[in-house]
Amino acid sequence: MVDELDGSSILAEVLGDALPQLTVFHDKLMREGEPRGLIGPRDVPIVWERHILNSAAIVPFVAQATRGERFKTVADVGSGGGFPGLVAAACLPDHRFTLIEPMERRVEWLNECVREMGLDNVTVVRARSEEVIARIRKREGLYPFAVVTCRAVAPMTKLSGWTLPLLKSHGRLVALKGRSAQAEIDKAAKEISKRGGVRPRVVEAEVGPGLEPTHVVLVDKR
Repeated sequence: MVDELDGSSILAEVLGDALPQLTVFHDKLMREGEPRGLIGPRDVPIVWERHILNSAAIVPFVAQATRGERFKTVADVGSGGGFPGLVAAACLPDHRFTLIEPMERRVEWLNECVREMGLDNVTVVRARSEEVIARIRKREGLYPFAVVTCRAVAPMTKLSGWTLPLLKSHGRLVALKGRSAQAEIDKAAKEISKRGGVRPRVVEAEVGPGLEPTHVVLVDKR
């Protein structure tokens, strides 16, 4: 089966220097993604758009959040198949990514992808977010991150507690969300504030020329 965007000029336009590494990732997803339960059968012809370009939509927001930062550290919570963590890491080689994923088979997949893509700015941690938060609080070799990313992990009522405590002061959550993003923020307002989050907002993010945009939730840390 082929991908609808194979050979499209959109890929180089959006992904730039990361395209060779992301082509390796794309080809692996096309071969192994469905059998390994990482993508659904309907996703196979649209892997570029639905998973890779959609994930890359967060890149400008991550780069903006780390501008001027000495340590450009990013935690990706619930990395799963590598969205958006692996894609963002390929696009931002000067950033240091920690992919947080509790499921062993997905950790195995992520480590395979890191090796095959030749990514030297990624560490995969098998843990739940709460465990990483505890390690940061105890200063067990982990420090608060400049940015936390995630995609389709949980509603904001739960996500706030899993992500905002990972951030350093003045860090930023950059979460890929669906059309209900604003309603999620409204419902989670108290929880966001309780976890030190301020200015929760939804922005529209470009996926590629002629493609449907996506939604990104931004929350700053006090």
